[in-house]
Amino acid sequence: MKHLLTAPLTAAMIALAAPAQAADDMTLMLDWFVNPDHAPIVLAQEKGFFADENLNVEIVAPADPADPPKLVAAGRADLAVTYQPQLHLQVHEGLPLVRVGTLVGTPLNCLMVKADGPVKTIADLKGRKIGFSVAGVEQAVVGAMLAKAGLTLDDVEMVNVNWSLTPALLTGQVDATIGGYRNFELTQMRMAGGEGRCFFVEEEGLPAYDELIFIANIDRMDADRIKRFMHAIERATQYMLNHPQDARKTFAAHAPDLSDELNTQAWDDTVGRFAISPAALDHGRYARFEAFLKDAGLVDEVLPVDRLAVDPGAAK
Repeated sequence: MKHLLTAPLTAAMIALAAPAQAADDMTLMLDWFVNPDHAPIVLAQEKGFFADENLNVEIVAPADPADPPKLVAAGRADLAVTYQPQLHLQVHEGLPLVRVGTLVGTPLNCLMVKADGPVKTIADLKGRKIGFSVAGVEQAVVGAMLAKAGLTLDDVEMVNVNWSLTPALLTGQVDATIGGYRNFELTQMRMAGGEGRCFFVEEEGLPAYDELIFIANIDRMDADRIKRFMHAIERATQYMLNHPQDARKTFAAHAPDLSDELNTQAWDDTVGRFAISPAALDHGRYARFEAFLKDAGLVDEVLPVDRLAVDPGAAK
């Protein structure tokens, strides 16, 4: 009996004396400043889910929203949050990027008009001005929406409003905007004294897509670390569903402005849109959007899905 007790006791003492294994460092670039779109990331950090996966994740907000994919492509960040439509174009441009997870699994983009304005249907856009911020994809989106109403881009005037979507619509500079998020811009417009209305892109001619995704460098990525990262994000998403009040409180405490009116409403408008299984890949979704871009003339060929997106949990 004495020997039976001594062996486990000795093993326990050795374990206590051994130095803790250093956590693996990862750098995650956000697509924008921290907001409710990033709730699972913040919760994974604040609730210790990254630490449980032996990860030390540095979360960085970019100075320029265009920078994160470039930094990942250059090997200066491990992961970035970006947008599925832009990923397709960036891969065609030669950047070594690949989707490794989904953050927001539904489109957020919408074509917004004034609720009391003259545009009641897509057909009413004929002869009117549409504000946008990102060239290329946004024109293709508008073109697909117009086609459903028997119109083309020649029937409207596209105006680059340089990220000033809501002010441009409120002041009458444009009659509609594309690129605003339904979970933010509608509230932002109301707070500015107006009332907006959204035409949802997935209901007006576009294939459904993942709005926000995690990307990695296809040549440099560490599959094991990414698997652990995605597991932490999945735990955080489940925590939001199981403990909504504590999740909201934890998120709001992360930074002072996250409890203001805009972010509080955005939380309610976003919480049901996060991917429940963020690592899981819908191959058909990426194939359909790739075909849409080819039909729109934005890409010259249709790439195979495995060049655009992978499920890190399925990696060998």
